[in-house]
Parts: sequence; C-alpha cells; structure tokens
Amino acid sequence: MTNKTLRHVAVLCGMTALAILIRATWIQFVTAHDLAERPENRRNLIEAFSRPRGDIIVGGRPITGSEPNPGSDLRYKRVYTDGAMYAPITGYLSHAQGATMLEGVHRDILSGRDPRLRNNAFDALIRKKPAGGDIVTTINPKAQKAAYEGLTELGPKAKGAVVALDPRSGKILAMASTPSYDPSAFAGDSTKDGRRFTQLDKDEDKPLSNRAIRERYPPGSTFKILTAAAALEHGTVADTETPSGVPSPYRLPQSNRTVGNVVPNAQCDKVSMKTALQWSCNNVFLDAALRTGGDRMRETAEKFGFNQEHFVPVRSAAATYPDRLDRPQTALTGIGQGSLSSTPLQMAMVTAGIANNGKVMKPYLVERIIGPDLTELEKAEPESHAQAVSENTAQKVQDMMEHTVREGTAGQARIPGVTVGGKPGTAEHGVDVRDERPYAWFVSYVKQSDGSSPVAVAVFVDPKDMDISESEIGGGRLAAPVAKAVMKAVLNR
Repeated sequence: MTNKTLRHVAVLCGMTALAILIRATWIQFVTAHDLAERPENRRNLIEAFSRPRGDIIVGGRPITGSEPNPGSDLRYKRVYTDGAMYAPITGYLSHAQGATMLEGVHRDILSGRDPRLRNNAFDALIRKKPAGGDIVTTINPKAQKAAYEGLTELGPKAKGAVVALDPRSGKILAMASTPSYDPSAFAGDSTKDGRRFTQLDKDEDKPLSNRAIRERYPPGSTFKILTAAAALEHGTVADTETPSGVPSPYRLPQSNRTVGNVVPNAQCDKVSMKTALQWSCNNVFLDAALRTGGDRMRETAEKFGFNQEHFVPVRSAAATYPDRLDRPQTALTGIGQGSLSSTPLQMAMVTAGIANNGKVMKPYLVERIIGPDLTELEKAEPESHAQAVSENTAQKVQDMMEHTVREGTAGQARIPGVTVGGKPGTAEHGVDVRDERPYAWFVSYVKQSDGSSPVAVAVFVDPKDMDISESEIGGGRLAAPVAKAVMKAVLNR
C-alpha cells in the first residue's frame, strides 16, 4: 500500500471518527431531552410512578392519593376519593392513558419534577428526587356535592353541567359534569384498565368529556341578560319599565318567519324589557338585539368573555358570538339562538359579571401551590377580565333578574332571607329542532345585605334521553333546583 493510499485511508478514518463524535455530541446535548421525553421511553413512566405523588386538595383535604402497585415496575398508581364527582376538576392520571385536567396541567408539581421543589443546590447536584407538591383548589366541597348530586338526581340518563363562581374574585366554587367517570377505574396499565377506558371512550354519552368547559351549546333565553345589558349600555333601551311597543309574535326582518312565546303572545305584546325578562318574552329581545346591532352586541359579549379561550388553568373552549351576521341572525342572538354558542363556564361568567356590578373577573381553579414542606410556591391573585358594562347598567339588569325570581319564571330559585336574581332558558338545537328535545338552562346569583354576591351559578341540562314528558322540560323545572342547591351550599359554608 502506497503512502498516498495510507493518507486517504487515514483521512477517511478521521472523518468517520469526527462524524461519530459530532453525532454523539448532538444526541447527548441537543436531542437527549426530546428522546428522553418520548412516550415510548418506559423509563419515564418508571420514574414518574416510582414514588407517591403530591395531591389535589379540596376544602383542606386531599381528593387524590397514591397506592402501591404490586407486581409491576410502575410502583405506584393514582387513586381518587369521590372520583366521579371531582373528575371534571382532577381529570385522570393513568399509566397507559396519560393525564388530563389538573393532573395534566400540574404534572411537574405533583410528580416532584418542578425545579421549585428542589430544596437546595446540593440536592440538585446529587440528583435527589424531591417529593411532589400539592395543588390547593378553590372548590367549595359542599357546593361541589350539591352540583353533582343535583345533576345525578335528575336520573341516570341526564346529561348536564354546573359551574359556580365567586363573582368578586373569579374563584371556581363548583364544576360538575354528568355522566361522569371514576379515574381510579383505569389508573393502571392492566388489560382490565384498558378495557374500562375503551368502554368510556366509546360511550355515546361521552362521560370523559367535561361539559362544563369543553362543550358548547346554544344558551337560549339565559342570554337575554346579556342582550339587556348590551341594549342598556349602548342606549338602545333607555328605561327597563317603559313599554317597548314591540308586537308579539315578532316577525324577523327580511323573512316571513314569526317568533312567538311560551306564554300567550298577548302577555308579551308591546311590554317593557323588565316584563319581557319576567315572562321570557322573545319579541322584546329579538328587537333589542336587532336595533343594538351585531357589532355592538358582539363587543359586549366579548367583554363578558365570548370569542376567546379561558385558562383556569385548564383550557376552556371559546364561546362564540359570530361576526358577519345578517339582520335575522343578529335578531336571533338576542334570545340566545341562531349561530350563538356558549359553555356553562361562559354563562356563569356573564351572570357573575352582572352580579359584580358589571366587572367580570377571570375564573380560576387553583388557589395555591405548596411544596411537600408546606412552603407556598405560588398563590393566585384575583384578576379582572373587563368592565363589561357600567355599574348602572349592571344594576338595572340585576333589578330585572331579581324581579324575575320574585314574580316571574325563575321562582323556583327563591331562597328565604336573601335576594336572588335568576333567569331560566330553553334552547332549541339540531338541524331540525322539531326532532330534538330543547336544552334546559338556568343562571342565577345570590346577593348579600351589603350588595355583594358570593356566588353565581350556571346550570345546563340535556334532557334528550330522560324519561320525562315534553311539558316537564324547561330551565325553571330541571335546572333551577340544582342552582338553588348550589347557592344554599355556599351560603351555609
């Protein structure tokens, strides 16, 4: 072999060695983290379940736990107290299915991987595994129980959701969704756990879906409180007690279609906005939305939180008030129909904003994050979303809602000794509304003697498969008792 050939071989070997070193360096320092975090890397699971996790706390007590998992390299698995009741809050943590809701959003705190949990530099140097921290929620356990039991007592086929807020701060006091599921049932990675999850995932009733924040529905007549607020704020309506002059039934613009009312049309003919809310007269609110206009209606809706996701810290679907609506569509939004959609969380925000004199607070679910030594790592501070309407406008809507409870269609929400404002709603939906049972809604708040409100509630019920007659479907009948129970639970805390 000639010297020239040897030089070529040496250069080739050197280049090969250099390429190997570069590749090894790239893998070790650039892609190592991504490779380590890949779902297929079982070492991550083994590490994550190698010790008990921190807990999710409600009312000073943990509603989660960790128990030994014998016979598996995953030493511990998650268990839940009152799992079905709290599932919309905790979500699930499963060996095989991953994590959702607070279990997913705060997995690093709960598992001990968050850097804030390392006590000192020495622990970091020796790679000591810190214990997990705890998530302290804003949930009121009595309100949560009232919400969940109120929904389940409607029957095994009832689907629904409840959100209760503290209007003054935005704290989420209750968040329930039915049908629900027990996260303990599939927390492991056995074949049995897998079958249980598959059954839930394929269930047409969607028990894994959080109806309180992830599903959107037409809000029906509960939206009339926002229509009233928009009309008053923008000067479309100057006085809530002056006769409107709007005929009933109401003919939609550019259309031959007329919209009537549940009560006799004569009872709604040309009535004031206050009387219209009392008896849920569609004609006055159709006309108010049309005259206020789509742009100003949308502007007000967005100040209350529509057309944006909310992070509580779990992500909520955005309620929608569409743009580019024609005149008939704009009118229909005034009664919560047409292209309008909302989550129960969003309607709770609207109600809370009215109760809080027009100021909408950002909703939140986590009060504090604490370390295993009880050190406070993070504390939530109430934060304003927007001054949706003036205090004067909000108080006029409060007056109408309280009148509706005292002398109108929201009477089932009355609580002796306190002032309650409320509004029921029935919402048509589906391609052919004649083939679908309407949704039932109810929104309400309680007012204390100082004028402040400690709780606002939105209740949604889908009666599609319930064993009841059509005459029994309505927000005042199905949803109002649930709202009342939640409000009383907060008052009796």
